[in-house]
Amino acid sequence: MPARTRLLAWAPLIALAILLEFTGTVLAYYASFDNLVAELQDNGQQRLDRYANSLKREIGKYAYLPQAVGLDENVRSYLDHPKDPRLAGRVNRYLQQMSLDAGTMDIYLIDTGGRVIATSNWNQPDSFLGRNLSYRSYVRQASPGHVEQFYGIGTTHNDPGYYLSSALEDGHRTLGIVAVKVSLDQLEKSWLSAESPAILSDDNGVIILSSVPSWKYATLRPMSALQLQHLDETQQYNRRPLTPLGMSVRKVINADSHIVVLRGTAANGAGSPSGLYLAQSVSMSGQPWQLTVFYDLRKTNDLAKTRAALASAGIALLLAALGLLILRHRSQRDRRESRAALQRAYAELERKVVERTQALSEANTHLQHEIRERTEAARTLKEAQDELIQAGKLAVIGQMAASIAHELNQPLAALGTLSANAEEFLGRGDIDTARFNLSRIALLVQRMGKLTGQLRSFARRSSDETEAVDVAQAVSNAVGLFDQRMHKARVALDIAPPPQAAFAYGNAVQLEQVLVNLIANAIDATQQCQPPRIRIDWQRIENQVEIRVTDNGPGITDKVKDKLFDPFFTTKAKTGGLGLGLTISAGIIREFGGELTAGNRPEGGAEFTVTLQQATPEPDLSESEKEHRG
Repeated sequence: MPARTRLLAWAPLIALAILLEFTGTVLAYYASFDNLVAELQDNGQQRLDRYANSLKREIGKYAYLPQAVGLDENVRSYLDHPKDPRLAGRVNRYLQQMSLDAGTMDIYLIDTGGRVIATSNWNQPDSFLGRNLSYRSYVRQASPGHVEQFYGIGTTHNDPGYYLSSALEDGHRTLGIVAVKVSLDQLEKSWLSAESPAILSDDNGVIILSSVPSWKYATLRPMSALQLQHLDETQQYNRRPLTPLGMSVRKVINADSHIVVLRGTAANGAGSPSGLYLAQSVSMSGQPWQLTVFYDLRKTNDLAKTRAALASAGIALLLAALGLLILRHRSQRDRRESRAALQRAYAELERKVVERTQALSEANTHLQHEIRERTEAARTLKEAQDELIQAGKLAVIGQMAASIAHELNQPLAALGTLSANAEEFLGRGDIDTARFNLSRIALLVQRMGKLTGQLRSFARRSSDETEAVDVAQAVSNAVGLFDQRMHKARVALDIAPPPQAAFAYGNAVQLEQVLVNLIANAIDATQQCQPPRIRIDWQRIENQVEIRVTDNGPGITDKVKDKLFDPFFTTKAKTGGLGLGLTISAGIIREFGGELTAGNRPEGGAEFTVTLQQATPEPDLSESEKEHRG
């Protein structure tokens, strides 16, 4: 049976197996996830109860403090006689001591008009004395025998706190109100080390305590404009911005348990928790507050996926076993067909291997031939380039032949005169004058030797070796070849070396050839300038050395700049230039791993820049050390 026919015959069974595999995996994941969430919910309830009990204990120990303060006779008397200064002092000191003993933030006494007439911080610069708090709900709603509870942010110190208040009465007459402000910071700090984030939200849905600092004063639900206006009037949160927490409900388990998604926003801080969480809540008895603890479901989700994967693997094994049973009765026939197909495939493979081996052998032979040709072409190109460099050197020497002859002619004439004079003075017995003439002759010989030595050094062929080249020495050698030419053309040469010696990676002779080309071009470019000026400077920039040759000539036009480094392009057709100087120079610098660029100076004239890698010169060695290393 053809493979396509067999595949079509198995297609319904394969589709059914894939459907069973997918369905079983999904059902296993959701069942495992729900069971794990239920276990986490049971365990989390104990932690939620501990949080709730600690919160109840923290706020419960202050529940009767307002009424206890109202039992003091001085307090009640002062409410009847608020202008008595002696009573005012006693009450203020009493409230101060009571606040210290109870560990509260502030305790203050308010008259029926909402004005603070005594406070525990009476002797502080920012005392509450005289402040009108009638806009606060814990003042408006205070009643005798009942403790009013309120959370808000103080408008004086901007400190959040939990407020408790109770009205004092004499018969059916209200005397005033006692208010106590308690800090919940210690409780909140104890939450910071908790593994699971916890929050306490008030009746407005605003988070007033949180183990995640960036969540504080975020809202669990959007607020209407009317709610925001009311909170602005009461200044409950001292006009702090109330931004949504970024929480959405994914699944409702029961009234107090939800699976939610937390999204970290810029307003809630970049490090705020995000992802899938189990949120368990409990309402606080006696307060319109709700305590919520979030349990991260990432591990739960991963474990559910692992169990689903195991279930998928089990289903796959069962389906595989079923498939093996179905295939068993066809195995012998398929084995015979497979053996025959394998033999045919092996024979075909052998044929293709022979053909491919022959093709690869021919390709390898052709590639080796091409490599030899390219190697030979590269060698020929290198030899041609070396010949061009040498021809350029000889051309420069030829151009300088007249000036060299003139330079040598003067010392030769002086040698003849001085020699004849020395002979005459020796005949007369004037030894001192003869010695003076002979010393002059030695100086002239030294001068002629230096000139011919420069020419011999410049004319010799360079090796291919690269080394640390002293840029100052290379510039000096190149400039020395143009002394007569620049003197005759009255060229003002400015050489500006850096404070410290600079060494570049290259070949000394070839670098001198590049500099000779650039200096010769600069001299030609300044022939029509009065006065002609050439400047050579170099400097170290990070791990590179930049050598600049600038002139005050007409500069480089845009048309010339595009073809400046092209072979056989020259602007010196009348003077016999070949157009290879800059091409060869650029090639030499590229072989050194550097770059030769050209441009115009802002003040006029051309600027050629040679950029090379900085090198470290080898230390001078003694003869014994050189022999040892050699």
